[in-house]
Amino acid sequence: MRIGRWTRAGADEDGFIEDAGVIPFPDGLTVTDVLARGLSALAELRARSGDPVAAVDDVVLRAPLAPASVRDFVAFEEHVEGVSAGVEGKSHVADEWYEAPTFYFTNPHTVAGPGAVVAIPETARLDFELELAAVIGGPPAANLDAVEGERSIFGYTIMNDWSARDLQAREMKVRLGPCKGKDFGTSLGPWIVTADELESFRDDEGFLALRAEVFVNGHLVGEDLVSNMGWPFGELVAYASRNARIVPGDVLGSGTVGNGGCLGELWGRGSDIAALEPGDEVHMTIEGVGELAGIVGERVPAPPLPRARSRPRDRVRS
Repeated sequence: MRIGRWTRAGADEDGFIEDAGVIPFPDGLTVTDVLARGLSALAELRARSGDPVAAVDDVVLRAPLAPASVRDFVAFEEHVEGVSAGVEGKSHVADEWYEAPTFYFTNPHTVAGPGAVVAIPETARLDFELELAAVIGGPPAANLDAVEGERSIFGYTIMNDWSARDLQAREMKVRLGPCKGKDFGTSLGPWIVTADELESFRDDEGFLALRAEVFVNGHLVGEDLVSNMGWPFGELVAYASRNARIVPGDVLGSGTVGNGGCLGELWGRGSDIAALEPGDEVHMTIEGVGELAGIVGERVPAPPLPRARSRPRDRVRS
């Protein structure tokens, strides 16, 4: 099944999205409510939801959920090899990368939906990142193992982690993550495909062998299999829950696929491909999930801030 959110005749609705059209949830339920109930409640909800009220082409799809949080992993070795050279000037996969599936938290309040125009900061190195993201459902949980982590996944959606590489390169020198290089926008969509829909793509090691592609202005830039991740999604969830809680509506991005899943990787491998500019369209497809397009918006200047002040380090007020 597919669930998501849309706008119809000026009103926002949540529900099922089928080939025949969109079907609002019964009782005014939202995607947030349905994620909390978990996958086991979905069949009964569909039985009570009636017939389509409009064709998919006649509504405007919104981001399929309002995330409780967004964790973004870096699970593709090939991406790390390339983007480390593009952002940091040297291709290197740290030994620590192989020990655990590292992630950072990004901004759940700047999520954009399918086809949205995403305003950008003042950057000369705008990039995209093609990812598959897992969406958590069911009750909150902590310290899950990999099997339990897999069971907690309600479904999947496409994620575009927009990235200002010049801002990222500067801020990561302070060793606190990408910060404002990522903070301004993440696109999700077009809907959430329930986890059972993708089981036929699972390989013998538990990875989802989905083909992923990204196009810029109609030109193929990158392509990979999601199964090239270093860890399957159940293990990402287990690590996220370690000494912490996961809750329904949490989004866990796979990290950028390899082989051109972002421009930063290509720059690190010597490509002179141009950075994104206002008006560019980034179109992503992931087999079994769908398509997600986004338009680069205009640069939005931010109010200036001064540099850090030199302080005397006094320990007692004068």
